[in-house]
Amino acid sequence: MSATKVVVIEDEPDILELIEYNLRREGFEVATATSGRAGLSVIGREKPDIVLLDLLLPGLDGLDVCRRLRAVESTRDLPVIMVTARGEESDVVLGLGVGADDYIHKPFSPRELIARVRAVLRRGPMRVGNPDRRVVHGPLVIDPVKHRIKVEGRRLEFTPTEFRLLQFLASHPGRVFTRGQLLDRAVGDRAVVIDRNIDVHVRAVRKKLGPHRGLIRTVRGIGYCFRDEEG
Repeated sequence: MSATKVVVIEDEPDILELIEYNLRREGFEVATATSGRAGLSVIGREKPDIVLLDLLLPGLDGLDVCRRLRAVESTRDLPVIMVTARGEESDVVLGLGVGADDYIHKPFSPRELIARVRAVLRRGPMRVGNPDRRVVHGPLVIDPVKHRIKVEGRRLEFTPTEFRLLQFLASHPGRVFTRGQLLDRAVGDRAVVIDRNIDVHVRAVRKKLGPHRGLIRTVRGIGYCFRDEEG
């Protein structure tokens, strides 16, 4: 079996060396670039399984790189983890909004880096998938065909918007979504919901989940995430 291939796009030599060393030590195959345009060329040549992408790059920045990857069929589903400096919350929101799968703040530990890479690879590409697929997470069972949600065998009543919101989050455990993404992908144009009103719906869903309200995590300054198996 061939090694998982990672492309790292980072212009700080010390950080690039740290990332490359730790990925190789864990058995990953690594290719690197120090600018956005060079990174796109490396991705096109190497056909990686995942990309680690710094936001602050010379010339073409990380956001533009991510936009270009999502605009092309061959890289539309390529997993991307943004690497950001602490305090760049607004950039994280933008990055997730243009299609990044996850983010990691500098400075980070090698253990956190490897855990994030493996987690994103484990989740696989984010697709809507089969909207009729039954979703099961511990005590929570979502049956889209019957439009029914049960927790510990007890049926709970949700509005259509709440149902779609919980189904979408539960179908992508561990992924962080901005409020805008939830509006576009979970709610859509079938309900009149704007910006922070998403928070109202999340609170309503959590209240109905009762002791299992912690299944939906708040990611400060970003949005929401459904808890994955590793917490």
